[in-house]
Amino acid sequence: MAQVTFKGKPVTLVGNEVKVGDKAPDFTVLDQNLSEVTLADTKGHVRLISVVPSLDTGVCDTQTRRFNEEAAKLDNVKVLTISVDLPFAQKRWCGAAGVENVQVLSDHRDVSFGQAYGVLIKELRLLARAVFVIDSNDIVTYVEYVPEVTNHPNYEAAIEAAKSAK
Repeated sequence: MAQVTFKGKPVTLVGNEVKVGDKAPDFTVLDQNLSEVTLADTKGHVRLISVVPSLDTGVCDTQTRRFNEEAAKLDNVKVLTISVDLPFAQKRWCGAAGVENVQVLSDHRDVSFGQAYGVLIKELRLLARAVFVIDSNDIVTYVEYVPEVTNHPNYEAAIEAAKSAK
């Protein structure tokens, strides 16, 4: 498993570590209207999945805004942001932040995504910061488990991976 810390202290990630070349695991999360969303709902597109602990924190806010800006420039790429924030809080945050190009989804109900992608922090019931790129055939082409949850991901590498995926 990926070694991850939160504010310098090691945390336990629950679930299976996902690696480049793996078939992307399915998951069920909720959109801001409480409708279920699965990986299959974006089939046929490249997916860039940005995982954040909570939209109401500085790094998560910046990460989501950055991928929102980039999403407008990407062809045939669906950008998803997943956190365990409640869908109502996500909707409020997206409205206040003007985030319209990213689909923000909640894993609060079942932590299905967190377990399937090995990003559920056992001690906090939050998701560790990570980025995944999945091609249109559901193969994982890029993985970044950010080693320190309070740090930024490698935006440029993730964006380039999304651009080059088919």
